[in-house]
Amino acid sequence: MNLKKELRQSGYDFIDSPIRNQKPLQLWLQKPNNAIELYYEHISHAFVSEVKLKIIEDKALKVSYGQEQDYKFNIGITVLEELLSSLGLGNLGLAASFNGGKKVSISYNNSKTLTVASGEISNYLSTADFKYPNREFMRNANRDNILIVSGVLMARNLKATIETDKNISAKVEAQLIEAVEGKVDFKLISDNKLEMISEGNAPFPIAIKANRIDYDKGEFKKMKIVTDNRFFF
Repeated sequence: MNLKKELRQSGYDFIDSPIRNQKPLQLWLQKPNNAIELYYEHISHAFVSEVKLKIIEDKALKVSYGQEQDYKFNIGITVLEELLSSLGLGNLGLAASFNGGKKVSISYNNSKTLTVASGEISNYLSTADFKYPNREFMRNANRDNILIVSGVLMARNLKATIETDKNISAKVEAQLIEAVEGKVDFKLISDNKLEMISEGNAPFPIAIKANRIDYDKGEFKKMKIVTDNRFFF
């Protein structure tokens, strides 16, 4: 099962970048041709409204080790190293351990999804005022540069399968096991496949649902769901 495609069908974008601090109701800023940046940690830091927003768990959206995202080898090693680094597991030097390979598959388990109904957010913004006068915020709102996170899919467990085009020596397996000091499990599952499992992490985001806020001359009009994941890079 292709994890990225399955998430896209639910309006979520898979996170490929090392950014792992997304939370529901954050506001993010992305000006044209600029990298995205966190704007406000919570919508209430920018707006005031009588509408109360509730973060709930969407029990229908879960992922498991059976849903994988496949990468070409060098891209996959890069993504995996960035992901491990963002989880505080350090730089394991995976690239130096392998001369080349076929692919890297990454999957997740022990997940949950936190979300806010888009209708509630629209009602909130329809009745909201800026928390304080802010000309720069107004300009960005009118230019549709502001995104709101309406859902975050998080997981505690990570699994990666590294498939090479040559046999993986037991020495490489032993070196990686020593380097991680028990934080990650490595296991040869065939001559050219090495499995890595990291379980019991603090929950970390793996996909988010975001909406672009559409303002016109200071008046909220609507929200547009974003589903192209370019805003994470």
